[in-house]
Amino acid sequence: MGRVQLRFSPIIPTIASFLLAALWGLSVFAGWGTEAFCSGGRSEVCTQRLDAVSTVSGLFAVLAACCTAGAWLIPTTRRDSRAFTWLMGAGVAAWIAAEGVLFLGGMLAG
Repeated sequence: MGRVQLRFSPIIPTIASFLLAALWGLSVFAGWGTEAFCSGGRSEVCTQRLDAVSTVSGLFAVLAACCTAGAWLIPTTRRDSRAFTWLMGAGVAAWIAAEGVLFLGGMLAG
């Protein structure tokens, strides 16, 4: 029995990474997170807690950005489809972790 291989375009996880990066960036730097979790007359303490959470979330975001950039910029990973898929998958997973930390931390901060 043969092994089934699912082939997909490398642009799909790349676009997913860029969209998750944009969502994370807007949540942290454009004030979407503050508006979502600390609006409605909540105290300055909420904003400070959310800043601390976004710092922790930033660690996952840096890892995600490095994985995504490494998948495209390192020549050996571009040639090896398994390495490329692994790095892009790790990048998307790290973006999801960054978003999850930001969301859960925002829920706890508010």
